[in-house]
Amino acid sequence: MHIFILNSLISLLVSTKPVIPLYEQDIRPILKAHCFECHGEGEKLKGGLDLRLKKLIVKGGDSGPALVEKAPEKSLLIEKILSQEMPPGKRKLNAQEIELLNSWISNGANTAGLETDIKEAGFIITDNEKKHWSFKKISSPKPPSVSENELVKNPIDAFILKKLESKGLKANKNAEKHILLRRIFMDLIGMPPTPEQLRDFIKDNSIDAYEKQIDMLLASKHYGERWGRHWLDVAGYADSEGFDGSDIVRTNAYHFRDYVIKSLNNNKPFDQFIMEQLAGDEMISAPYETAPPGDLEKLIATGFLRLAPDGSSSKDVDIKLSSNQTIADTIQIVSTSLMGITVQCAQCHNHRYDPISQSDYYRMRAIFEPALNWKEWKTIAGREIKIQYPKDKSISEELEKKAVVLDKKKAERQREVEREEFNKSLEKVPTALHGEIKNAFETPISKRTPEQKKLLSNYPNSNVNVGLIIQRNQKLSSEFKSYTDEIERIRSSKPTVTSYRVLTEVPGKVPVTNRFERGDYDQPKETIKPGHFQIFLGHNLEPIPEDDPSIPTTGRRLAFAKSLVSENHPLTARVLVNRFWMHHFGKGIVENPGDFGKLGSPPSHPELLDWLASTFIKSGWNLKEFHKLVMTSNTYKQSSVRTEELQRIDPDNILLGRMNVRRMESESLRDSILKINSKLNEKTYGPPVPITPDDYGQIIIGTDTRDGAGRFTGKKVDLKGEEFRRSIYIQVRRSTPLAVFESFDSPIQSPNCEHRNFSTTSTQSLLMLNSQFIQEQSEFLANKLQDHAPSSIEEKIKLAWNLVFTCDPTDNEMKASLSFIKDQQTFFSKGQTDKNNKVDLQSLTIFCQAMLISNRFLYID
Repeated sequence: MHIFILNSLISLLVSTKPVIPLYEQDIRPILKAHCFECHGEGEKLKGGLDLRLKKLIVKGGDSGPALVEKAPEKSLLIEKILSQEMPPGKRKLNAQEIELLNSWISNGANTAGLETDIKEAGFIITDNEKKHWSFKKISSPKPPSVSENELVKNPIDAFILKKLESKGLKANKNAEKHILLRRIFMDLIGMPPTPEQLRDFIKDNSIDAYEKQIDMLLASKHYGERWGRHWLDVAGYADSEGFDGSDIVRTNAYHFRDYVIKSLNNNKPFDQFIMEQLAGDEMISAPYETAPPGDLEKLIATGFLRLAPDGSSSKDVDIKLSSNQTIADTIQIVSTSLMGITVQCAQCHNHRYDPISQSDYYRMRAIFEPALNWKEWKTIAGREIKIQYPKDKSISEELEKKAVVLDKKKAERQREVEREEFNKSLEKVPTALHGEIKNAFETPISKRTPEQKKLLSNYPNSNVNVGLIIQRNQKLSSEFKSYTDEIERIRSSKPTVTSYRVLTEVPGKVPVTNRFERGDYDQPKETIKPGHFQIFLGHNLEPIPEDDPSIPTTGRRLAFAKSLVSENHPLTARVLVNRFWMHHFGKGIVENPGDFGKLGSPPSHPELLDWLASTFIKSGWNLKEFHKLVMTSNTYKQSSVRTEELQRIDPDNILLGRMNVRRMESESLRDSILKINSKLNEKTYGPPVPITPDDYGQIIIGTDTRDGAGRFTGKKVDLKGEEFRRSIYIQVRRSTPLAVFESFDSPIQSPNCEHRNFSTTSTQSLLMLNSQFIQEQSEFLANKLQDHAPSSIEEKIKLAWNLVFTCDPTDNEMKASLSFIKDQQTFFSKGQTDKNNKVDLQSLTIFCQAMLISNRFLYID
């Protein structure tokens, strides 16, 4: 080790000569961000000065040469920048950028090589930009050799160990069995194991005990709920429109949420999953209203492109403004979730940092405009598809016939009661008038003559109110209620006509796409055809047609989707495996999962990223296989213990010499507590569970019972256990997230969430101490401990430890727990004269709350 440190110091001393800036790598990005719009890429070359090449800067413009090599003080470029004259506007170069320009010129204004000639102004892509790591073809690197080969369980370990060994580091040992069990449960289903599952795993000494647990979890219905939530984040899923403060509820968005969960549970190949979401409607035949179940699934998948905020139904909305914003948000969702690049930055001008032109942006927009035509924008309701299958229609008709039969029976019985009451009323009518008044009574009201009406009014008892009679007669009232209940039951059991929020094109209507000057839809410029970004032109992607003659739709989205999942596309597979890796390790190989461009961080392990991407493609885009590959590696199974050496050399754990400690997401926190208490309602799919503000303004689970003026009525609606469903089924309102979710960094869908924040704030502690949910669940847990471990307090503590922490308490932890509970008992027994179980329950409840709000529960080792 001493030799290694000495060699490192020698290497450091040898390599201390200053790095000389180069135009392509260091200077061009600065000028592109601040200057190219006026000096090279714009329609007009201002001042005759082109800054796109070093030799053009030397040549200069109307004011002469813009730089003098090795003399920044004589260079016009530096003079204009230091005087704040350039660039115009408020956005100026920072001190670091100015210093880099100075250094570049002082060192001779070097370039990486010979510069090619540029014949005309406009957007160009340099060789240096083409060589950016994320725009290169995905490679299939061979796993490297390492000195400690016995630590390599699969190729992932080889790539990780190689980097660690290069720094003189070693990987941590595997974590203890109970830690691994909790880790894989939380990763794959978002809830901890039961004490029984813990005991069985600890006792299982078979060689594949760990792998069996992974297989069991991957087969669980809860897997799709857990990993579906990850996808819904980047997709921008919400149950409300979110365009303005009204935040109108989306009643049918949940079908897409259910599609995602089912697809992941069924291990649908991820390339198919992507294609269906981008172009499911182009993969099936119209009419969509009669689509069979398999085709309906593909239609529902296009709800992915209907998740962006949409102001179409908002009051007094500017449709041109809202529709164009919805299109822009949709493009942002697609590009960040699948391509990992910030395409939205090129909406108004060429991207300031990445090789994406404004024309590229509108090429991508042209792919979606046949379905999102802002010039003939469809209302939200107008985009829905209503479906009832012939079989269901037939069932509905048969049920309606049964209901009609009962309707007639009920009406006949009412008429019978009416006649009986009328006949009784005749006792008070002169016998001579019986025939005449009986005839008037049996004549329909609309056909009665004035004389008949007068006759009946003279004898009001003859005007029988059958409804009032039934209401006042208890026997008649069960009788008729049974008719009504049965009729309602029959009609409510009819298969419903369901509305689906989908995306489709209007056949034969292909709008023209224009580039908007500075992104302003009121300033349309040249026509733009659909196509790939210029940076991808050398990757042999299939071209995107204007109008595919082989299918009724344009086929643009389908061709785009196919290109994304092509093995030739440099981004999609890299972006996906990086995001999957992030959910297993808490941090991606590329730190920012939504920005693989110039401003994003480069991959910490580029060869591993490419190996994972190519392996994922070769597996048939099999996500469950990817999970197992990662989770069976020794890299994943490492302990999270920080060693002194790791902390000194790699404090941020970039090299993965240990497992990262991760905090639970807000949904996992709530779901885990419900699971621990056996309160979880495991019902899957269907409409979301409603949320509402309470009297204090906090958002809770419940039905909104405020009156028309927004006043709280105090009424409570029984949700019949729906309030205990998994968090993925709780309504997602963009403007009003559930309080417990908001405090623990629920995704901010604006328009989507590429990466969640994990903050540590005082409000989290206050919520865990004072939340009604936490207090109620703590008492539920205390009652559970009393019911399931009645023999001793030690047994209760051990069960609590098993449930909450997935382990047995140590001797010291048992002593500390006993002491804590005893202190609580002393506190609660003050002033208590009678001996009962109340003090014990109160003390145990506080103990349970202390466990549920502890870092040991909130964090995953």
